[in-house]
Amino acid sequence: MKKVLFQVHWFFGITAGLVLALMGITGALYSFEEEILDALNSDVLFVQPQARQLSLAEMVSTVEAQGKDTVGMFRIDADGDRIAQVWFKPAPGQRRGEMHNFNPYTGEFTEDAVGQDFFGFILNLHRFLAAGQYGKQVTAACTLILVFFCLSGLYLRWPRKPLNWRVWLTMDWAKKGRSFNWDLHSVFGTWCLFIYLILAITGLMWSYDWFSNGMTRLIGDAPVAGEQRRGGGGPRPAPTKDATKETTVASSTPDYDAIWQTIQSTAGPDLKTYNLRMPQAPGQMATVFYILKSAPHPRALNQITLDPANGELKAVSRYTEKSLGAQLLISNYAIHTGSYFGLTGRIIATVASLLMPLFFVTGWLLYLDRRRKKRGIRNARGGVAAPAGEPGAAWLIGFASQSGFAEQLAWQTASQLQTAGMPVKVQRLGDITEQDLNQSQNALFVVSTFGDGEAPDSARGFERKVLGRPLALGNLNYAVLGLGDRQYRQFCGFSHRLHGWLAERGGRTLFDPVEVDSGDGAALQRWQQQLGQLTGSTPATIWQAPDYQNWTLVAREWLNPGSASSKVFLLGLAGEEATLWQAGDLVEVLPRNPASAVEQFLSGLGITADTLVVVVDGLSETLGQALSTRQLPVSRSHLVGLHAQALVGALVPLAMREYSIASIPEDGSLQLIVRQELHPDGTLGLGSGWLTEHVQVGGAISMRVRRNSGFHLPAESAPMILIGNGTGLAGLRSLLKARIAAGEQRNWLLFGERNAAHDFYCADELNGWLARGDLARLDLAFSRDQAEKVYVQDRLREAADELRHWLDGGAVIYICGSLEGMAAGVDETLKALLGDRAVQDLIEQGRYRRDVY
Repeated sequence: MKKVLFQVHWFFGITAGLVLALMGITGALYSFEEEILDALNSDVLFVQPQARQLSLAEMVSTVEAQGKDTVGMFRIDADGDRIAQVWFKPAPGQRRGEMHNFNPYTGEFTEDAVGQDFFGFILNLHRFLAAGQYGKQVTAACTLILVFFCLSGLYLRWPRKPLNWRVWLTMDWAKKGRSFNWDLHSVFGTWCLFIYLILAITGLMWSYDWFSNGMTRLIGDAPVAGEQRRGGGGPRPAPTKDATKETTVASSTPDYDAIWQTIQSTAGPDLKTYNLRMPQAPGQMATVFYILKSAPHPRALNQITLDPANGELKAVSRYTEKSLGAQLLISNYAIHTGSYFGLTGRIIATVASLLMPLFFVTGWLLYLDRRRKKRGIRNARGGVAAPAGEPGAAWLIGFASQSGFAEQLAWQTASQLQTAGMPVKVQRLGDITEQDLNQSQNALFVVSTFGDGEAPDSARGFERKVLGRPLALGNLNYAVLGLGDRQYRQFCGFSHRLHGWLAERGGRTLFDPVEVDSGDGAALQRWQQQLGQLTGSTPATIWQAPDYQNWTLVAREWLNPGSASSKVFLLGLAGEEATLWQAGDLVEVLPRNPASAVEQFLSGLGITADTLVVVVDGLSETLGQALSTRQLPVSRSHLVGLHAQALVGALVPLAMREYSIASIPEDGSLQLIVRQELHPDGTLGLGSGWLTEHVQVGGAISMRVRRNSGFHLPAESAPMILIGNGTGLAGLRSLLKARIAAGEQRNWLLFGERNAAHDFYCADELNGWLARGDLARLDLAFSRDQAEKVYVQDRLREAADELRHWLDGGAVIYICGSLEGMAAGVDETLKALLGDRAVQDLIEQGRYRRDVY
């Protein structure tokens, strides 16, 4: 147990220790903020008292005239010589509005205090590392780690023999080296242990809602009827039904004279300072926090809830009437800074905070000394533990696949080599290490390119950790099969980088790289032939993709009637044979030119559509049938004079179109969600037009299912976050159906489109899942339903804390939809919220998967 605790203790020490050191220094600086600012701004933060302060109504009138905005909050000393402060109501999305200092006797604005911005930055560093919510998560985690340091450090240091307090708590200043560092670390750590526990526990009240809510339930008081709750150190439970009955007001116009009378009569003549917070929206209560002159410490807050329209008192909560537990919750800040225990407590807390870097430095010195000794032991052993055997006998076959095709080809490659009697080892590229490359003599790489030259998600780890490193690969013979699409500027970009790096590191290419454009059969055959020359055997079979099957269009439902965007349809198809697929798989559809397009193309060429021509394997069909599967060029001048057979031979076959499957086999039909692509001339896109308009219900569609293993459900049960827009709902819908069928309810869907009234596809189904609990959360982003466009990445940003909570629970993220718009925006948002490194880790762990187009 001690060995494990020791390892964890030093690991956290050399990682989280730096953050804790920074938090200690900034906390110490901030502890005496008020005294430092007062000393630097004696002529700014203090005013000359006059006969009386302005009434509250006069203050409001004066400062609003100067600030040209509505007051949101005041902080005022009831008497004395300190300036007052006003915060105007914040703009939407902001926590607080603009702040000004002002003279409570005249209402005039005064200049800002010197050092005010500096301490604001120090507080930002202390709580958020100046990194927003991401920084807050880091400081929160480090606060938990501080609790672990205290408890584990005490356990590790506790002696087996009876405790000698004098030895335990005193330093031997005569020691040197490691012994001296150890005493510094352990003795000072023991002295500070109790203080650090207090700092950590009170700090956790701001770090985690679960902690503050738990402490409130454990030691807090029941809510006062009518009170608007405010966390003294963190969130409080929501008011009970009885406590919220009187939360509406009759008017939205505040009566500040009545408000002041209520404050005076409730607080009494002992009032020292009060903080008035006006409601954010009409119909809500105003809240007053006040301190009495007899308060035991500067944070012994009392609270008033009142109606701002008439000053009617709704609730009062006095510090002295609270239980000890509730008083401690209210005093959380005072305990955290030490002011709860007076000036002595503040000094002790500050000194302990300033000592925090000591433990980080001494911890590192102890770690480096330990590592240096281990390295000496290894050097003394020399080469005794050298590995035996001749590695690299098997051919290494590495694949990087985004949609499963490269994986399929890698296994076919392995099969061809194995048939020739050669041992093989097939691995994902992301799992291949430097050692694998150094030990291998022969390697084949089958890699696809994602988007415009990027590595597939599964190969991101290899690209980051291995590709580009200065390895010596003179022992390696290799060849590369690259898969891509020439529509992209960086065709096969990732395979080019891989091949170039391997050659640069001394690898010897077995043959020139083979590049496959959209599954080109001729290129695949060339790869097979090259493998045959390596093995000395002719391939037994030519690789071919599965044959297309005839499917029947059994249903076509228009999903967005009345929409301003293109039509979207839900299609149902039935196969002639029982075909199984998994959620996340794709279909490849062979589109057809409609008869009207063929007739228009043939007009003027002097050939009729019913002319017979010979096609594959000597079979005959009409020219019209043959042209329905060929690309029909706009310019036909080069085709004039050709006979029917030559015309067919001169035209390129239509390329298949990919679509995500939107159903599971248990639904009884294979379903697609397809949007019509509308060209500028009013014609429909070839694939979408064929599926959504030209083929009739009951008609035949040539189609085949393709495995998309990179978008299948995770092997282990885990929460799932699904993000998509438009027809990208298809792939997400199939995953949700499979999850629900398996009884998994930890599903969160974020979906975006234009208008809720027309473009909320499958709304009844999704809302039904949400109502039954099959969807834990549904976030919708309809971009055109408000003046400012809202997209799924905006919804994701709004739910940042929930996102982190799900990911901390092991959630996986699946994205399906448009690459350039939605997917790129979501990717940027995730990096902004989590950090580039965290997103990269999710990709490499298979917890961030994309099926985008």
